Amino acid sequence: MSAPHGINPNIPHSARVYDYWLGGKDNFEADRRVAEQTMAAVPGIRESARNNRAFLGRAVRHLARLGVRQFLDLGTGIPSQGNTHEVAQAEAPDARVVYVDNDPIVMAHARALLTSTPEGRTAYIEADVREPRTILKHPDVLGTLDFDQPIALVMVAILMHISDDDDPGGLVKAYAQALPPGSFLVLSHLTLDLVSKETAEDYLEATRPQAMHRTPRTGEQIARYFDGFELVEPGLVAVSEWHDTPLFPDPAAWMYAGVGRKP
Repeated sequence: MSAPHGINPNIPHSARVYDYWLGGKDNFEADRRVAEQTMAAVPGIRESARNNRAFLGRAVRHLARLGVRQFLDLGTGIPSQGNTHEVAQAEAPDARVVYVDNDPIVMAHARALLTSTPEGRTAYIEADVREPRTILKHPDVLGTLDFDQPIALVMVAILMHISDDDDPGGLVKAYAQALPPGSFLVLSHLTLDLVSKETAEDYLEATRPQAMHRTPRTGEQIARYFDGFELVEPGLVAVSEWHDTPLFPDPAAWMYAGVGRKP
């Protein structure tokens, strides 16, 4: 692919590395190099990425079947198969979805996200998830979502890209406070809890030189993001185990996932 204006194809980006792992084509040589290096050093990282994407679909489908009709998807990433609005509107054509990302290459593909059913609505805004007040007051958010009705806050594989200095727990709370009762939090996060000590060390060694920021966190740390929410069954589990068996063979589990309901 050719690089859109303002994008340096020589600097790898997490969204494009993830796109490569998912089998997409919206990535550059620098992204593929990092992806392959990580795969060589970290067994199962690609399968875990694909299982994470499958978790997104299962969680959105589950909530749509429970009657949720609104989704705020933070850190959307590059469009791929099974986007949030596609899954939600397949179950409920009147579902409304707002995507949020601040990556120019994602913005370049926004049209793929903006295709909605006639009954529903899909919007996309370019914004930093670390600025919840800006996002929650954005006219496209307020014009698409009704904050008097339940909303699913989707934070799939995004908090691991936010450092402790940016207070990820505080960010979750800021968004959660704006949600009405009956809303949900859909969350997955990188962890080293579910792999051996040697494998964890290999991961840290392989990713330390990379320009992309990732912060693995423990299950205890990740569980705190659900403060104020009631975890639905089966709770906080390996991403491949949430309401299903793995879609892809997963030699190592790298992600926790869970869904919580705001009482």
